[in-house]
Amino acid sequence: MLLVDDREENLLALEDMLATDNRTFLKASSGSDALRKVLKNDSIGLIMLDVQMPEMDGFEVAQLLKSNPRTQDIAIIFVTAISKDEQYVMKGFSEGAVDYLQKPLDINVTKAKVNVFERLYRYQQDLKQSMQQIERINKQLEKFVYVVAHDLKSPLTGIIGAMSLLEMAAEKPEGMQQEELLEYISHSKEASYYMSDMINSLLEYSRKSIDQQTIEQVDTQELAEQIARLLFPPKHIKIQIHGPLPVMRTRKLKLQQVLQNLISNAIKYNDKPEGIIDIGYQDFPGHIEFYIRDNGSGIAIEDQGIIFNLFQKSAHTATATIESSTGVGLSILKVLVEEQGGRVWVTSSPRQGSTFYFEWTK
Repeated sequence: MLLVDDREENLLALEDMLATDNRTFLKASSGSDALRKVLKNDSIGLIMLDVQMPEMDGFEVAQLLKSNPRTQDIAIIFVTAISKDEQYVMKGFSEGAVDYLQKPLDINVTKAKVNVFERLYRYQQDLKQSMQQIERINKQLEKFVYVVAHDLKSPLTGIIGAMSLLEMAAEKPEGMQQEELLEYISHSKEASYYMSDMINSLLEYSRKSIDQQTIEQVDTQELAEQIARLLFPPKHIKIQIHGPLPVMRTRKLKLQQVLQNLISNAIKYNDKPEGIIDIGYQDFPGHIEFYIRDNGSGIAIEDQGIIFNLFQKSAHTATATIESSTGVGLSILKVLVEEQGGRVWVTSSPRQGSTFYFEWTK
């Protein structure tokens, strides 16, 4: 609370009258001093402003405060010993006052009015915090929707591809062996179950807070093999898992999303006739460090520091596919890893490939 009066004794009396444990007072002895203090302090909730002051009166101070977007919402109560005339009072309200107190001040009335404005201020702060929290949640939901769409798209694309091949085989049965047909049917069925399990996990995730989400025993070797198989990599790309990868207790959906995104990117952005993707890990006391290494086009040195930023994408890559990327995926992946207390980074050599590392808390 800012108290403004050109007489020191009035400031002391007003502070003594309004003092409580949850109030902090700033004092200004002139209009210009009051403006300086307001501009330096963003947490002022109420100004008790004397009208009659030399050089700059209370009306001028209020007018300047209300013209500044940073200070225009601060509540002002005018305190004056002069005219009670309605026209004078209305001038105070027109300059931005929210209330008006006449000297000599009635202690009970003054306390009651200040209490009302304090409650209004605290309600306003609670509302601002709620709005900020809603904004954060909305941003998280936007990211969540993107991840869901991205993660469901990969196996679905594989299923569509397999169905297309089966359709072609039905039209020309002599062109495909029965074993190959059964393999495509098996992959499609497995991918469908995978999507069903993912949807169930996403539904559980959407119903529960992070603290309530299931922590379960996850065989990361089995998980990585399943993801690698159901992303339907082209025949010229070989995925090698240097395992066995560890079994750990964690939130499976989160780890699944990170692994799937990194393996999917390694497949998508590989420009070599014989693509190789290596998946492995190192065991540390508090966390597992996973890596996904590829021999693709690589990432330019100047891009390696920014690819995890929102809406950033590599401008110095040899593949046209990356240019069509939204620049959102890796930033969300970074959020997922950091939610688990880890970090993610990349090392890369242009035209030779990239290695993405991420830490996952045990």
